[in-house]
Amino acid sequence: MSFHTPVLLEESIDYLVKKKDGIYFDGTAGFGGHSEKILEKINSSGKLIATDKDKNAFEFCREKFSNDKRFSIYRTGFTSIDSISKIEFIDGFDGILADLGVSSFQLDSVESGFTFREDAVLDLRMNTEEGITASDLLNKYSQAEIAKILFEYGEERNGKKIAQKIVEFRSQENFSRTFQLKKIIEQITPQRFHTKTLSRVFQALRIFVNNELDELRNFLDKSVDLLKPEGRIIILSYHSLEDRIVKEKFKYESLDCICPPGTPICICNKKQKLKRITKAITPSEFEIRNNKRSRSAKMRVAEKI
Repeated sequence: MSFHTPVLLEESIDYLVKKKDGIYFDGTAGFGGHSEKILEKINSSGKLIATDKDKNAFEFCREKFSNDKRFSIYRTGFTSIDSISKIEFIDGFDGILADLGVSSFQLDSVESGFTFREDAVLDLRMNTEEGITASDLLNKYSQAEIAKILFEYGEERNGKKIAQKIVEFRSQENFSRTFQLKKIIEQITPQRFHTKTLSRVFQALRIFVNNELDELRNFLDKSVDLLKPEGRIIILSYHSLEDRIVKEKFKYESLDCICPPGTPICICNKKQKLKRITKAITPSEFEIRNNKRSRSAKMRVAEKI
C-alpha cells in the first residue's frame, strides 16, 4: 500500500529543527513522514507532539512510533494545539509544522472517499465522525449556496452552471456517490478540462465540509502565540487560498506598525511577533519528477521574535 511521499521533507525539517532538545508540533502527522524526520533530528531530551483527524493516519502513527517516548499523538485537528499544550504541560514550542496537503493514501483510497477516480461514498470529511458530508451539502444547500462554495473554495468559474445541474439532478435522485457528481461535471465540461474541473469541485467541497480555511486562520493565531522566541513555524500549502492566508498572516505579524501612512506618531500599539525567514520555497524539478503531487506546493517559514 502506498501511503504518502512527504513534500519538501529535507528543506522543511532543516528550517524547523534548530534545537536538538526542543519541543516540536506536527499538526498534520499523516503517515509520519515529517514526524519521523523530526525525531531523527532531535535528541533524547526533545519531544514531538502530533495531531491528525484521520483515523487511519492516527492509528498508523500511534503504532509506528509506539516505542518512542518522545512522541505523542492526538486524534484531533491542529487547532487543538493550545488545549494539547496544556494537557502536555507545555508553555511553548520550538517549532510548529503543518503540511496542508491531502495524503496520497486519502486521494487514492476508495474507502477514504476523497477520490473521483473510483466510485466511492461522497463524504470528503477528514474526521468521518463529525460535520456534514459532501453529499449532505449537495442534497440540502440552495443552488446559490453551492455555486458560491464552488467559486470561493475551488475558484471554479463554471460554478453557477455546475450548481444548476446539481439541483436538477437531486430533484430526481439524492447524491450519495462520487460518480454521480463526476458524471454531471463531465457532461457539461469539455473533455480536456475534465480533470482540472473535477479537482477544483472536489477541492471546494472538501475545504468547505472540513472548514479548512477558518481552521487554518485559527491555527495560525494560536501558533504565533505558542511559539517560543526564535521558534519557527513552517506551513506547506497546495493552493492559492491557503497560501494567501499564510502569506498575509506572516506579513502582518512581521510588522511593528499598521498606522495609516502619514500618521505623525504610532497609535496602533502593534508589536512585531514574527520575522519572515524566506520567500516561498517550492519543490525542485527533481522532486516534482519523482512526486507529481508536489508540483503545487509552497513552503513558508517564519520565526518568533
